Amino acid sequence: MKPMDEKHLAVLRRHMVEMIEIHVDLASEELGKTELDERVMAMMRRVPRHLFVPDLVAAYAYQDMPLPIGFDKTISQPFIVALMTDLLAPQPHETVLEVGTGLGYQTAILAELARQVWSIEIIEEFASGAEALLAALGYANVGIRIGDGARGWPEHAPFDKILVTVAAEDTPPALLDQLKPGGRMVLPVGAEEAQFLTVIDKDAAGKLKTRESIPVRFSRLETV
Repeated sequence: MKPMDEKHLAVLRRHMVEMIEIHVDLASEELGKTELDERVMAMMRRVPRHLFVPDLVAAYAYQDMPLPIGFDKTISQPFIVALMTDLLAPQPHETVLEVGTGLGYQTAILAELARQVWSIEIIEEFASGAEALLAALGYANVGIRIGDGARGWPEHAPFDKILVTVAAEDTPPALLDQLKPGGRMVLPVGAEEAQFLTVIDKDAAGKLKTRESIPVRFSRLETV
């Protein structure tokens, strides 16, 4: 059997997005919405997820499920990637900090929607692989470094938006400090058995407003 070409893969991406739409509709009461931002959905149809997973699981890249990427880590379920991006609402003029690059799929989605993305990854192999792949795909508005994501990236702060793709029991104070007034952070918060996707807005005076979305399960934030 011949390998799939881009035409086939584009069909699978469309089907993936249709499954995300079904998932959003079924969870509409918990989410408080029946559909996600079309800008986000357009990027889910565009970005080639199969390139951001190991070859052994590439055939499953467009199923709405997390996949193993090594080091006991996973790439998030497409529904969760789309939802977190929708909640973050990155805009074309904004600078975004991402904590937890992984192999770079969420990074690519953010780079399509924001002006600049700075991303931190604690696993060196992930950081170097994501950096090479994103550069090969033409993402010139992404910077990646290896390090402790809980400390943020002070040299590029403050950030309009911050997305954390690993869970912490409490929001790291450094990230709150590096969030601009008027900015937003989205992250999973809580103990391993009780994590909730959480949205934190900082108003112009620096006051924080927090709201919980759906229960989730993410890898823990690793610090050094």
